[in-house]
Amino acid sequence: MTEPHPEQTDVDHADTDLPGADDTDGTGAPLPLDAAPLDIPDGARVWLVPTPVGNLGDITLRALEVLRAADAVACEDTRRTGALLTHLGIRKPLVRLDAHTMRRAPQVLERHPRLAYVSDAGTPGISDPGAELVQAAVAADIPVEVLPGATAFVPALVLSGLPGGRFTFEGFLPRSGRERKERLSAVAARAETSVLYESPHRLHATLLDLAQACGEGRAASVTRELSKRFEETARGTLSELAAHFSGAVRGEIAVVVAGRSAAEVAAEAAQVDHLGQAQAWAAQGLGVRDIRELLVSQGLRKNDAYTLALQATGTHAGSRPPAAPETRLP
Repeated sequence: MTEPHPEQTDVDHADTDLPGADDTDGTGAPLPLDAAPLDIPDGARVWLVPTPVGNLGDITLRALEVLRAADAVACEDTRRTGALLTHLGIRKPLVRLDAHTMRRAPQVLERHPRLAYVSDAGTPGISDPGAELVQAAVAADIPVEVLPGATAFVPALVLSGLPGGRFTFEGFLPRSGRERKERLSAVAARAETSVLYESPHRLHATLLDLAQACGEGRAASVTRELSKRFEETARGTLSELAAHFSGAVRGEIAVVVAGRSAAEVAAEAAQVDHLGQAQAWAAQGLGVRDIRELLVSQGLRKNDAYTLALQATGTHAGSRPPAAPETRLP
């Protein structure tokens, strides 16, 4: 099915006259969440409403019920949400509450005590604004209800075919720097499946970085354009996926990466045990050659044994150990 593209018509204007609409108190000072006590009437309620990530037919009956019952709909993008409401035949005042204007949430709640909140797509609060609104509602003793519904990473995880009994949702990785390296290392080290979001123009670079961190042969999948006409899920190793997505890519993207295999975990544990034994032998005065031979006798390959012997003795590859002092016979 081709995704509908409704135009924005017949939608009330956003509340641009709310105090703090520009994220200040009118004097240029930032507007804190607890700027003033709120006058909230009885019956107030906040609903976080998931909206389709692609196909508009994925809207739920409960979501329609709540959107019709709310006094107003707060959203990231009034134009995009207005188009959705028009398509659904719902007319409501729209209030922009995105990452830059979320500090006005208390004032929005005061003006619209029965408020529905939607993000551009999916479930609010999952890699989208929403948590701050929940905090403001809880602080004002307003009941909060989160409707179950659309989110991109769950279908992507299931489509991957990778284990989903335990998994870690990473959201978007940092674009660069030490924090990005640390997050990549965490993905590589964990035993459970990891799921992350990525933008089309950074997908190839992220797959290359994941292959370097996790190993080129680590199993993974990439899902894009979920629930749309050109939905695609590609499965393979990280190196294969990096090659597949080396060109231009479109759509919202979820990447699923397998955790370390049981064999990898066992091999790493054995490696640590062998290194500890090698360090004990080095402390007893044994050299690289003797330690290597002892490790080989325990079943290690010669190259692995040599590497551990170098680590245990603090010797660099290619260097010679200090010569023993010459002893002259009388």
